[in-house]
This record gives sequence, structure tokens and C-alpha cells, in this order.
Amino acid sequence: MRTLLLCALIPVVFPVAANEPAQLANPAIDSAQYVRMVNQAVAHRESRRVSEDEFIRLARLPGTVVLDGRNRGKYQALHVRGAVNLSYPDFTVESLARLVPDPQTLILIYCNNNFRNAPDEMPVKLPAAALNLATYTTLYTYGYRNIYELGPNLDVNTTRIPFVTNPPRR
Repeated sequence: MRTLLLCALIPVVFPVAANEPAQLANPAIDSAQYVRMVNQAVAHRESRRVSEDEFIRLARLPGTVVLDGRNRGKYQALHVRGAVNLSYPDFTVESLARLVPDPQTLILIYCNNNFRNAPDEMPVKLPAAALNLATYTTLYTYGYRNIYELGPNLDVNTTRIPFVTNPPRR
């Protein structure tokens, strides 16, 4: 007797309060839409994570934006050469439109959790709080779909991805 095991990838759905009290209602905050967008972004992201070699190749393509969403101080201390900085809390309709006016632009992202051995410049975050997740989801929510994310966790001292440091690392 053979048993056939079927598996399906089912998006995670978070419960959202449907009837909030009128005094708490805010049309500028939509948690139900947020949950929908997170689920869509997670599904989209799975085929958009790239290796070190692919990240390097894509970064060299004309028009590519390598986006560093860390705070300005961490970015200035150590960042991927050619990366532009827009701190994640500063993502807005206007700031993203200024930085990446065409939503079809190829955008590469990375975060602290892609690199090890730089604890001051790239402190480790909990895996579920990695900045890549929020950055990807937010870019997707704003209509960007040509996003790729560095996948592996690389040593800053041995990766072939070039960095800019200030001051230079020893």
C-alpha cells in the first residue's frame, strides 16, 4: 500500500479586528491591508533571494539601486559600495519616489543579518525582525516588484561584495 502525501504552501493569515471602536478608527492605518500585503510580499520574496555572486552581478547592471535601509550612522560606518541610504523609518511615498522614481527599477537590498563579524556596524537582529523582511514588504507595498534580496549570511572580512568603511576597517 502506498501513501501519497500532498503538501501545500498556505499563506499565513493573521486575525485582524474588524469592528474597532469609532474613537480608535483611523483611515490612515489599515491593518487588514497590511496583513494582505505582507502575505503577498512573502510569496513574492521567495523567488527573489539571491546568492553572493548574483548580488554582485545584479549590482553591476546599469540603473540598479542597491538600497541600504539601516540608520545613517550604521550606513556611514560600513556599507556595500554603491549603496544608497534611506533609513527604513524614513520610507514614505515622497522619499521613495525621489530615490527610485520608476517602480520597475531593479532594487537590491541587504541588512545587518546578511553580514557577520561587524557587530558595531551591523549588529545582529532577531531573525523574525531582520530589516530585510520589513524593507522588502514595504517596497512591495509601495508598488515596487523588481526587488531582490541578498540571501546568505556572509563574513564581512571574506565576502567578495565590496564595502566602503569610515574609518577604514583594520
